[in-house]
Amino acid sequence: MKFVIANDHAAVELKETLKVWLESRGHEVNDLGVGTGGKADYPDKAKEACMTYLAGGYDYGIVCCGTGIGISISANKVKGIRCALPQNAFAAAMAKEHNDCQFIAFGGRIEYPDTPVEMLKRFLEAEYGGTDRHLRRVGKIMGIEEE
Repeated sequence: MKFVIANDHAAVELKETLKVWLESRGHEVNDLGVGTGGKADYPDKAKEACMTYLAGGYDYGIVCCGTGIGISISANKVKGIRCALPQNAFAAAMAKEHNDCQFIAFGGRIEYPDTPVEMLKRFLEAEYGGTDRHLRRVGKIMGIEEE
């Protein structure tokens, strides 16, 4: 699979951990984030990652900032993007199974009950349910953009 990943200065280590894990499993990662000593504003990195994803050729996007909150809010402002900010591995799986999210966000300064790698693993293993109720609800989510 091919991923786009972006981060601000508060999530450099987390981004590197996720990137190494993905690459060790044979995935391709386009790293748009900053490295050690770099600075970036999370709304800019979210927009860059989302626009890169929407241009095509990617399976998923990952965005990281200090808490994951600001970068996930920013990603969700981009038309066509559904970005989840899971609190544990179960929520990560549900983001895909129920909401068909293409993006997942994490916080570099957050102590999660499950590691971000475990949450990402569960997200990637999950399958979108696509049942009538989930299709209807995802349609409603995306319809909000048109109002």
